[in-house]
Amino acid sequence: MSYINFDRARLVNLEYSLSKELLRSNRAGSYASSTIIHCNTRKYHGLLVTPQPGIDNENHVLLSCLDETVIQREVEFNMGIHKYPGGNFYPKGHKYILDFTVDPVPTISYGVGGVVLSKEMILTSSEDRMIIKYTLKDAHSPTKIRLRPFLAFRNVHQLKRENIFADKKYEHVPNGIKVRMYYGYTDLFLQLSKPAEYIHVPDWYYNIEYQEEMERGYDYQEDLYVPGYFEFEIMKGESVFFVAGTKEIALASIKRSYNTEFDKRIPRNNFENCLKNAAEQFIVKRGNKTEIIAGFPWFGRWGRDTFIAVPGLTLSNGDYATCKNVIDTMIADLNGPLFPNIGSGNQSAYNSVDAPLWFFWALQQYAAFSKSESTIWKEYGRKMKLILEGYREGTQFNIHMEDNGLISAGEQGKALTWMDAIVHGKPVTPRIGMPVEINALWYNAICFSLEVAEYSNDIAFINEWKPVAEMIPASFIDTFWNAEKGYLADYIDGKYKDWTVRPNMVFATSLPYSPIDEEKKEKVLDVLKRELLTSRGLRTLTPKHPGYKSICAGNQAERDLAYHQGTVWPWLLGHFAEGYLKLYGKSGISFIQSLYLGFEAVMTEHGIGTISEIYDGDPPHAPRGAISQAWSVAELIRMNWMLKVYNK
Repeated sequence: MSYINFDRARLVNLEYSLSKELLRSNRAGSYASSTIIHCNTRKYHGLLVTPQPGIDNENHVLLSCLDETVIQREVEFNMGIHKYPGGNFYPKGHKYILDFTVDPVPTISYGVGGVVLSKEMILTSSEDRMIIKYTLKDAHSPTKIRLRPFLAFRNVHQLKRENIFADKKYEHVPNGIKVRMYYGYTDLFLQLSKPAEYIHVPDWYYNIEYQEEMERGYDYQEDLYVPGYFEFEIMKGESVFFVAGTKEIALASIKRSYNTEFDKRIPRNNFENCLKNAAEQFIVKRGNKTEIIAGFPWFGRWGRDTFIAVPGLTLSNGDYATCKNVIDTMIADLNGPLFPNIGSGNQSAYNSVDAPLWFFWALQQYAAFSKSESTIWKEYGRKMKLILEGYREGTQFNIHMEDNGLISAGEQGKALTWMDAIVHGKPVTPRIGMPVEINALWYNAICFSLEVAEYSNDIAFINEWKPVAEMIPASFIDTFWNAEKGYLADYIDGKYKDWTVRPNMVFATSLPYSPIDEEKKEKVLDVLKRELLTSRGLRTLTPKHPGYKSICAGNQAERDLAYHQGTVWPWLLGHFAEGYLKLYGKSGISFIQSLYLGFEAVMTEHGIGTISEIYDGDPPHAPRGAISQAWSVAELIRMNWMLKVYNK
């Protein structure tokens, strides 16, 4: 049996199967996602979701789903499933499912009467193309297959209704058709590997519901357009390929293309390989740009997330070149001393105080893995100095260095740290002033810069910044440390010190250069372990606090109020593990390993074979948010790498 496998008994239980989602993405920026029974529960689900540069360069759902019908002796068995108002599911194709597995590619098997039909799916690695392989495993009489494509042609964040603007025309192409519902879109080519009859019967299917959107408080109904259907005969043992893509494919190359892609796949036959596969899915290469998608299905590129995630996604797997390409791509969007928080180019928002400081950490990790410390200053020194000088002299959002060498930042109505949820125009955790992690990162950035500047003998820089680095530890301890409490303040705003127990102090224990000594690190880790540590990561707020939210659910405002008020984030676990292993060495291995291996259970829990964005603060720590998050996956991979290092 495959490492990840779902049997019929679980698949026919909709309460179980509709909560399990599958994602596949490629380096071109496209993705495919749905539940494991192929009933879409989100507006973000689709068999082919691709960037549309002719419209807004964002992801758009072209092919929402594909209903298969098995026909024998004029009797039809529809394998599709959609949710309609009143909790009605039609057709109920899930009752024909025999099993579902993900290795080596997602495969679902159907059985009805004497027919056994398997369906294998591959999203090609570098093109906007989905290839589905149908194989008739068994049949006792002549069999036909009918394929009915459901088209959306809309932005992933929006829903569509029947409208007069939809173009219902089509053109024949070899073994298929070409359609384009609206001006500005790429064409969608629907082709088969063998001749098939296409019957043009344009129709709308109304009020298809997306359960997850309804529960999240968004619009949840839409109308999907079906241009017609394909029909073909299939023999026992025969395989027929269906291809949906933005470019026509040569018929003779379909099978070869599928087999080539099939052979590329890393087996998802254990926990570690699942994480490796998940890591690759966040990396997008467009032209000369290499970017990290922060999470699926609704995130784009985020600066902070990119720098935090890229070491785990690439370096731990030995891919130094991709790490460097990601860093270089981000540098192209550096604006003064700030990196974009979200977006790129003219669409960038620069409201992140920590993204530039995480850049230093990502570069530091790259230098250590690639043994390139001696060349870092020569290649990146000018940008590093630009950021440090910008922070020291002052830049947007009141980001500036105080006389004691620490960084202060923030304005009313803005949330500049990673705790950036805003409800009704007001930040939930504004943290204006001097946040603890920003200053830990600031100290690390200066020290790393001094380290690599020495290789180039940049005496002027060293003389200018060494005194700043030397004064920060004392300032940091005097500002943030409380010996009686035994931990660091979360942030300082003037004379006010916030002693709320949050996870942000963890970075003072994990970063390569830390402003606190081992005795203080031990006390910080003890508090984190006692009040914030869970089996799924660190809580964002201690349960002892009156503002603690144990569950992150409800509409957007309710979720955002809980987002950093107790919700658990897996990515923080990487830095907790790093600080813990640095402090306790080999004696800490078994504890950290138990935390790492505890995530194996989530491989079949939410996003299949990957790690979710967040989890509830209280047991059983239900998965929430995006089904696959870059820094969640990255830090689990980095934890495993650390364990291997310490085990040696």
